[in-house]
Amino acid sequence: MPSKKVEGCIYQFRNCHILSNHKLIREDLWVRNGKILNPEKLFFDEKAYADKQIDCQDNIIAPGYIDVQINGAFGVDFSDTDDIVGDVSKVAKGLLEFGVTSFCPTVITSPPEMYQKIVQYAKKTEGSLKGAGVLGLHLEGPFINTAKKGAHNAELIRDFKNGFQDVVAMYGDKLEGVAMVTLAPELERSSEVIQEFCRRGIKVSIGHSTADLVTGETAIKQGACMVTHLFNAMVSFHHRDPHLIGILTSNQLPTDRTLFYGLIADGIHTHPSALRIAHRVHPSGLVLVTDAIIAMGLPEGKYKFGNQNIEIHGKTATIAGTNILSGSIAKLDYCVRNLLKNTECGIELALECASLHPAQALGITDRKGTLDYGTDADFIILDPNLNVLATYIAGEKVWEGKTMKGQLQ
Repeated sequence: MPSKKVEGCIYQFRNCHILSNHKLIREDLWVRNGKILNPEKLFFDEKAYADKQIDCQDNIIAPGYIDVQINGAFGVDFSDTDDIVGDVSKVAKGLLEFGVTSFCPTVITSPPEMYQKIVQYAKKTEGSLKGAGVLGLHLEGPFINTAKKGAHNAELIRDFKNGFQDVVAMYGDKLEGVAMVTLAPELERSSEVIQEFCRRGIKVSIGHSTADLVTGETAIKQGACMVTHLFNAMVSFHHRDPHLIGILTSNQLPTDRTLFYGLIADGIHTHPSALRIAHRVHPSGLVLVTDAIIAMGLPEGKYKFGNQNIEIHGKTATIAGTNILSGSIAKLDYCVRNLLKNTECGIELALECASLHPAQALGITDRKGTLDYGTDADFIILDPNLNVLATYIAGEKVWEGKTMKGQLQ
């Protein structure tokens, strides 16, 4: 006897190739009430069919992109804000064009009063027509190594010699809105700090660090799950001590979970050869991040980033008057295409590095990062060259490019 039909409009996205189980397959996508449907249960249990069909014109449907490290964009700097809610909303809206359906607003090394204000008011939110969803903050600093500070202000860098007590003094104790923290694992008492973050359900990434390989391995064993922007702000690979880069080939890590690493595939931060090395050594852990800053989406010129002045020339952002890189101005969809071009990793993996892998790193694959039945219907429609044609959140079209205007009925 068929089960009772569930209320809600049933959408059938047809004439498409969907990313499923690491493959692009010729299959329709079914959506109702913001979730991906199992068509077999729909047909056989409910005896129900599509209320509305959308012709995808032989294009690709993939899970929405997730950016776990983005410092700002469109004139917004998350580390220097008087209205974190409004600024996050502005960036969330702008990211839809680039296929991003969820992200982690990232706050670099800042004074405690700024961290506490941001942590207090920034909340996790679901995506909608108003913009991409907020998965939680990524606090990058101030517990990093001054020797690998990159664009971070050295005067604001701190340690935690008093353990987690120093963390609370810096961020405050209400950390429910925090998804991830980047810290240097060589700092004194890092072991207990990492374990406490993990106990609170906050992911730990290691970076901006001079740590050797053993120190990095120890941090992973204690619960850290990721390396922040691999190759950048860390000691270069050396054959006698490969340092944090060597973790990708380590045989000393827990076997019950994957090590993830962020990679900025903007053509500036990471040479194509380095992209290929990382991909070939550990493809399942590759997480594309933009590390984008205030000037993403803005023209060339000078801007303020945190407490520092930066300059934008072409595709490069540097601290004013220096050659020190200061984040990127790349969009995540560009990073996906650039990874594919330079590594020949295949369309499926390139897409997963910006969707499945970041969702796995954050532990949210039960609802994000896949097109599995029952997960959130956050997805994008792309052409064969991986240009974003339309963005959907909870099954609702939230952005559509000019080439598709009026065609996705």
